Amino acid sequence: MLRDPVCGRRVNRHRAQVAIQYERVTYYLCCPLCQTKFERDPGKYAGPEWGETGKGKRRRKGAGRSAVRARNAPTMREGQL
Repeated sequence: MLRDPVCGRRVNRHRAQVAIQYERVTYYLCCPLCQTKFERDPGKYAGPEWGETGKGKRRRKGAGRSAVRARNAPTMREGQL
């Protein structure tokens, strides 16, 4: 289990709200607020001990400097409005 570099919470890489790539390291963040803080001053929070370098792992398509992964939104059932 990894830790959010901004607030220090434990983050599961598969359930992280936000994944950011910075200097070839992927950082997993718990919420958009931590994303905002990280993006304002990445040098303050970035470090190899906080993220994954991705060596030997496949990168997600479209993962640039910042990539946001949203949780599954509830689907509307027939008749709900």
